[in-house]
Amino acid sequence: MRKLINMQMKFGEVDIAKIKFDLRSRDEIPKLLTGLQEIYCNRNLRNQVFAILRDLIPEDVDLNNGRKGMDLWKILVLGTLRLSCNWDYDKLMDIANNHKTLRLMLGHSSIFDESYYPLQTLKDNLSLFTPEVLDHINRIVLQHGLQVIGKKKDERLRASCDSFVVETDVHYPTDINLLFDAMRKVILLVMALCDDLGLSGWRKGLYNLKKVKKYFRKAQQLKRSTSKDKTKRAKREQLIIDAHMAYLELANTVIERAKETTGFIRSSDLMVHLRIKEIENYISHAERQMDQICRRAVEGETIPHHEKVFSLFEEHTEWINKGKAGVSQELGLKVCVVKDQFGFILHHRVMQHETDDQIAVPIIKETKDRFPQLTSCSFDKGFHSPENQVQLRDILDQVVLPRKGKLSAINKEIENTEVFREARRKHSAVESCINALENHGLDRCRDHGIEGFKRYVALAVVARNIQIIGHVLQQKELERVQRLEKKQRQRLVA
Repeated sequence: MRKLINMQMKFGEVDIAKIKFDLRSRDEIPKLLTGLQEIYCNRNLRNQVFAILRDLIPEDVDLNNGRKGMDLWKILVLGTLRLSCNWDYDKLMDIANNHKTLRLMLGHSSIFDESYYPLQTLKDNLSLFTPEVLDHINRIVLQHGLQVIGKKKDERLRASCDSFVVETDVHYPTDINLLFDAMRKVILLVMALCDDLGLSGWRKGLYNLKKVKKYFRKAQQLKRSTSKDKTKRAKREQLIIDAHMAYLELANTVIERAKETTGFIRSSDLMVHLRIKEIENYISHAERQMDQICRRAVEGETIPHHEKVFSLFEEHTEWINKGKAGVSQELGLKVCVVKDQFGFILHHRVMQHETDDQIAVPIIKETKDRFPQLTSCSFDKGFHSPENQVQLRDILDQVVLPRKGKLSAINKEIENTEVFREARRKHSAVESCINALENHGLDRCRDHGIEGFKRYVALAVVARNIQIIGHVLQQKELERVQRLEKKQRQRLVA
């Protein structure tokens, strides 16, 4: 049994529309809750958002019978709050159980309400969101946000487009520490499986794991000699090769034992079969890393980039060279965003094995379908290609896309026009938008898997747009209060 929200108020419960926030607070929590309050209080907007949230409920679930689940309104509030404040689940759990104003927004009574949100409950419920559902909610919220901001009906949207890297939650990858990751999972998973099935032979599993780590550390800590003496350099190189060979021999021995154990197990239990498949997956990872270590450290081969894996647990992770000062590379995925002149994020796209010039046309087409009033967009040089220049002009009235290299006389004249130069000056505003997203959750993705990554990004975009709506409403209300205070002071003086 799962409801959108319990409309029947209890004793001590405060109507969400009557919750008051500190208008002078610059913290993100009051701004976000103000935006959520606007969604709840606007009946038309609330009905549209609730209709989309119903898609989270499976069709075969009876809404009126069964164990009570978390209300969908609570999931939306806590999900956007987590991303807006860039919290992990432990922080979210503590705030959800102790923050007075937030609990009023969640529909709890201010007295005699001991409702508690366990950690696993939050994880299970917030993972119900899908990128498609969040994208649909974002469109509805944006349409209302443009009305709140004061956009005129015939006013055109002017956008800026840029991409940035959202890091995945992984450590720096080397072939030897990726092999250790695989060995650790193989040993622990085989030990757990044998323990559950009552099989012997892996009682020294933890000892073997410590031994593997010891050999890994020895190979990791050996550094190449910088001596000018060729004999000393050759001796150190041989020590490095010997350490890697010892590490590989021990890993191979453990892998062979794991294969023997999984091959010996015969069971019709589906769960046992799935656990064996998981072990075999990590064994394949270990064998790939052993091959690459042998080729690099022993044979002196350079491993091609396309053969490398950067994480065993977040396999979608890419090695991205930024080409900028400071951090030269990042581990994660690029995300492209389209921002309008009011600061709202109209659309976003997670880029898997894609470059800026490959997604320039598709993302603008998708944005134009969502918002037909979009007439212009500015880009940086990374999005340029001759085909993009032509195709984007067919979609937009004005395309601000600087060309690479030396300009022809015609192109130089185009890029020196006042309209083009003005749009280029305003393009830097998208960097502010990206910085805000990174400060509110998108510096590093805390969720797992590619679906978790896409959900995390989509939820951050929704939270950011709701927060902007809350900020605008907060400023309008503050101005109204300040005008009233000014009039009162004038009456007292008079």
